[in-house]
Amino acid sequence: MGNPLVSRMQGFGTTIFAEMSALAAETGAVNLGQGFPDTDGPPEMLAAATAAIDGGRNQYPPGPGVPELLEAVAAHQWRFYGVELDPRSQVLVTVGATEAIAAAVLALCEPGDEVVTFEPYYDSYAATIALAGAVRRTSVLRFPDFAVDEESLRAAFSDKTRLVLLNTPHNPTGKVFTRREIELVCELARQHDAWVVTDEVYEHLAFDGLEHVPVATIPGMAERTLTISSAGKTFSATGWKVGWVSGPDEAVAAVRTVKQFLTYVASGPFQPAVAVALGLGDDVYSGLARSLQAKRDLLVEGLRSAGLEVAVPSGTYFVVADAAPLGAVDALDFCRRLPSLAGVVGVPVSVFHDDPDAARTLVRFAFCKRDDVLAEAVRRLASARLGAAG
Repeated sequence: MGNPLVSRMQGFGTTIFAEMSALAAETGAVNLGQGFPDTDGPPEMLAAATAAIDGGRNQYPPGPGVPELLEAVAAHQWRFYGVELDPRSQVLVTVGATEAIAAAVLALCEPGDEVVTFEPYYDSYAATIALAGAVRRTSVLRFPDFAVDEESLRAAFSDKTRLVLLNTPHNPTGKVFTRREIELVCELARQHDAWVVTDEVYEHLAFDGLEHVPVATIPGMAERTLTISSAGKTFSATGWKVGWVSGPDEAVAAVRTVKQFLTYVASGPFQPAVAVALGLGDDVYSGLARSLQAKRDLLVEGLRSAGLEVAVPSGTYFVVADAAPLGAVDALDFCRRLPSLAGVVGVPVSVFHDDPDAARTLVRFAFCKRDDVLAEAVRRLASARLGAAG
C-alpha cells in the first residue's frame, strides 16, 4: 500500500537528535549531540516535585496549568522584563516549548499562509509549519558571525506572511539577536500585520554580559507577540517537559484551543515544582549562566586545538564549528563517522537548513555537560586522527 504517511510529513524521518544519541550509546562515544544537561537542577525544585508527588498531586492538572505556575510565569515576566500579564488569561502551560510552538503555529496558520523564520532552525519548526499546511520562508544566518542579512529577511516577507517564528538566544548557532536585529524583525512584522511567535527557552543563558531582549518588550509588539519558554533549559530539567506561552488573551485562547486536543494536560507534580524554581533568587539564574560560559570556553578551546574553526556562541548550550579544515566535505557524513574517529558525537548543522550550501561542513556540539565529560571529549578530539574524515 506504500508509505501511509501524509505527503507533507514525508520529508521528516527520525530526528537527528535521536539518531546521534543512539550512535553515542552504540559506540560509547561522548554525546555532545543532544542538548540535555547531565546534572540536575536546583535542589529546591527537586524537593518540591517530591513533595507534590507525596502530597497526591498526581492526577490531571487544570487545563491552562496549575494556578501557582501561571502566577509564577507572570511574576517572572514582570520581574525580569517589566511585562505585565494576567495569569488567568494570558499564560498557558504546555508540554515543553515544543508543544507550545506546535500549538501556536497550528492555531494561527491556515493552509497556504507563510511563516518567516531564520535558518538554521530548530527541526521542529519546519515540521510544525508542514503540519499546519503553511509555507516556510527563510533568511539564512551564515557562519561565522550569523548576522541578520536585512535584504534577505525583507525578501522573505510577502502579503501572505501570517507569522514570524523567532528563536533568541538561537539554537543551533548560539547567537543572541541584538536589539537592532529584533527591531528590524518587529518592523517587518508590523508592516505585514504578522504575528510573532518567539522561542525564548535560552533566555537566561546569554554570556559575556549580553542582554536578552524579549520581543514583547519592543514598543507596539506586546499585542502581536506570543512568548514561549520552559523550565527545561533554565533549570536543567529537560525531561519534565514543562513549558509555557504568554501573550494577548485572544492569542493565548487560540493556542489553548489547539493544545487541549494535542496532549490535554501533563506534568502534574512538576508544575508546582517549576513554580518554586521560577521564584528562586537571582544567584540561581546568574550562576547557571556563569557555569555554562566557563563550559563554553573549555569546549571552544578544545575544538580549536583539534583543528576546527569555531564560532564562539553568545548564548545557549551550543557551539558551531567548521570541520572543513580537517578535510570534511559533508557534515552529516562527518558526524556519522566522528564516533569511530574520535569517540565524540556532534550534530550536523545542515539538517537545520533549506539551503544545502549554507552549512555543508558545520557541526553543532553541546557544552551543557560536566566539566570532566567535556575534558574527556576535548582529549579525544585532540588525540584523534580527524584528518581521515574527508
